[in-house]
Amino acid sequence: MEGRESTSHSKRTGPGDAPQIAVVIPCFKVARHVMDVLARVGPECSHIYVVDDACPERSGDIVEAQCSDPRVRVIRHSENRGVGAAVMTGYRAAIADGAAVIVKIDGDGQMAPERLPDFIAPIIAAQADYTKGNRFYDLANIGRMPPARAIGNAALSFMAKLSCGYWDVFDPTNGYTAIHANVARQLPLDRISARYFFETDMLFRLSTIRAVVIDIPMDAHYADESSSLRVSRVFGEFLYKHARNTLKRIFYNYFLRDFTIASLELVVGLVLFAFGATYGVIHWIASAREGVETAPGTVMLAALPVLMGMQLLLAFIGFDVAAMPKRAIHPLLDRRGRVDAPSAGPARSPALAGDAERPLSEDERDGIRRQQREEWQER
Repeated sequence: MEGRESTSHSKRTGPGDAPQIAVVIPCFKVARHVMDVLARVGPECSHIYVVDDACPERSGDIVEAQCSDPRVRVIRHSENRGVGAAVMTGYRAAIADGAAVIVKIDGDGQMAPERLPDFIAPIIAAQADYTKGNRFYDLANIGRMPPARAIGNAALSFMAKLSCGYWDVFDPTNGYTAIHANVARQLPLDRISARYFFETDMLFRLSTIRAVVIDIPMDAHYADESSSLRVSRVFGEFLYKHARNTLKRIFYNYFLRDFTIASLELVVGLVLFAFGATYGVIHWIASAREGVETAPGTVMLAALPVLMGMQLLLAFIGFDVAAMPKRAIHPLLDRRGRVDAPSAGPARSPALAGDAERPLSEDERDGIRRQQREEWQER
C-alpha cells in the first residue's frame, strides 16, 4: 500500500501567479546537502518541490526549519516509496500548480542547479520535449568518475538504447532532467518504475509517444555523498526490465501502431537467423558424434540463412536509428495533454475549426515556436 502524502509550504499558488518553471528535489538521506542545493536554485524557477520520501534524516523537517525561500514547498511520503515515486509526486504537484517546465535535481549535491537554464532552454525553444544530463560527453569527466560506476553506466546505456530507441542519448541513469508539463501529462505516471529504474523507464514511456529527447553535457561532483545504487545489485533487474521494454517498444511501434518494411525485415530476419543457427547446430552435433565432416552443402544451407538473417536484422536496426523522433510534440498539445484545439493559440487558423486532430503545418509550428521564444524573452 502506498504511503499517504502530506504537504506544507509557505506560499500558495494563486490564479494569477501560476509557476512557469518548477524544480522537483527528491530527498532520501541528503540532509547534509539539500540546503546547499536549495540555496543555489536560480530566480528563473518559481516553485521548488522538496519531496521527503520518508527520509530517516528528516530532510523535510530540516528544510522547513532552515529554509526561508517562499518558493519552497515540502511534500512528505509517510513511507519510503522510492526515488521514482518521489519524482512522480513532484511532477503531479507541479502540474497541478500550472508549471510549464519541470526540472528534477537530486538533493545530494552532485548536480549543479546553476545549469538549470541549459536544461530548459531547448524545451522552451521547442527543440526538445525532455532533456537529460550526460556525464560522458567530456572525456575528462569520465576520469573523475569512479571506475565501477563508469563501466556500469556504459553497459546500462547500451541496454537503454535498445529498450528506448533513443540511439543518440547516453547515460540513461542520469537524474538531472527537465520535461515539458504537457508531455508529462501524456505519461502514465502511476506505471513508471518507482525506484532506480525510473529514469530509463521514463525514456521508454517517452519513446511510446515519440517525444524528442536530447542530452545536455554536464559535470558530476563526487564528494562525501553516498549512493544507494549498486550496479552489481540491480544489473539483473535492469537486464530483465530492459528486455521487457525492448519487446514492448518493438511491438507498439512496428506492429500495433504501424507496419512497415522494417517490420518485415525484423520478422524474416529472425526466422532466417533462427533456422540457420538451429539447422547448423543440429548437424554439427550429429557430425561430431559420428566423427565425420559436415557436408559442404549442409554448411551452406546453415550459413546462408544466418548471413541473410543478420543482414535483415542490421537493416532493421538502421531503420530504427533513422526513425528516432526529431520534432518536439509539446507545441501540439494543450494543457490537458491532448492535441491542441483551434482556440488554444494563434498558430491555429479559424479555417481549421473542427479539425483539431490534423497535424500542424511547418508554418504553424514555426508560429508556435516564435511565440514561445518571445514569451520566454519577456519573462
